[in-house]
Amino acid sequence: MLTLLANSQRQFFNFMRIAIFVVMAWIGGLKAFQYEADGIVPFVANSPVMSFFYNEPSSEYKKHKNKEGEVVEKNIQWHQKNGTYVFSYGLGTVIVIIGLITLAGIFNDRLGLAGGLLTFGMSLVTLSFLITTPETWVPDLGGAEHGFPYLSGAGRLVIKDIIMMAGGLLIASDSAQRMLKVKAG
Repeated sequence: MLTLLANSQRQFFNFMRIAIFVVMAWIGGLKAFQYEADGIVPFVANSPVMSFFYNEPSSEYKKHKNKEGEVVEKNIQWHQKNGTYVFSYGLGTVIVIIGLITLAGIFNDRLGLAGGLLTFGMSLVTLSFLITTPETWVPDLGGAEHGFPYLSGAGRLVIKDIIMMAGGLLIASDSAQRMLKVKAG
């Protein structure tokens, strides 16, 4: 069993590339839908790296939040004016492209290196939401369990990106190692 696992490392790196692609393609593809675009607003609006993509002040989004699956026309109109949907479509496209580049690392080491580093970078931005987005922590509604370290549903979603970050570094490292072997002859 140990020999089988040790000899399968190359296939496991490719499985990591495929896994990252599946997550990126699925999550990126969902950015084309209203409920997903509405759902990322707290993250984007509170992010110093991304908030400039929106047209409205970040303090306004809480008044116009739609629950998942909810269709409130006045909220949708606000989001259209805010640039919520246009930004989400663009972000989704970028995420899908990163997934495709990562997947291409199975066949091309340079693309694999780029995909791994882009996955790492994207995950770093996503993890920053734990610092910038109040909705990632359980709010103080009278219970004893609120704030740090009590992750909300949004926070539990975000923290899992540490796995994507590690996966990105692993496949970048694998691609770099293979590139160095080719270069050495």
